[in-house]
Amino acid sequence: MTRDTAALIEHARVAAGLSQRALAEATGMSQSTLSRIVSGSRPAKMPELVAIAWATGHTVAQLTGTGTVADRAQCAARATNDSGMEDMRQALLHFLELNDYLDDHAIPATI
Repeated sequence: MTRDTAALIEHARVAAGLSQRALAEATGMSQSTLSRIVSGSRPAKMPELVAIAWATGHTVAQLTGTGTVADRAQCAARATNDSGMEDMRQALLHFLELNDYLDDHAIPATI
């Protein structure tokens, strides 16, 4: 986790109108742990990022500055059977966004 992530977490906390103590209680972590995360002296673990995101109404992508799925996705495809490229791109983004959502909320994949 970078200092940028720590700053994004702090910004999310303030935007949600939560004190550090209230956010710590909402996430189930100690205030000292949250303080170290916000200061950038300790990286947040993924379950902590998910809990902070949930409590502040943000996504893990917003807290880590990774952008949206559409910003990160690159694809190449060949359209067949009169399929439009834009329709195929939208379908792909839909599945990628669903996958990203499940990852953000720490929902494990099942086989």
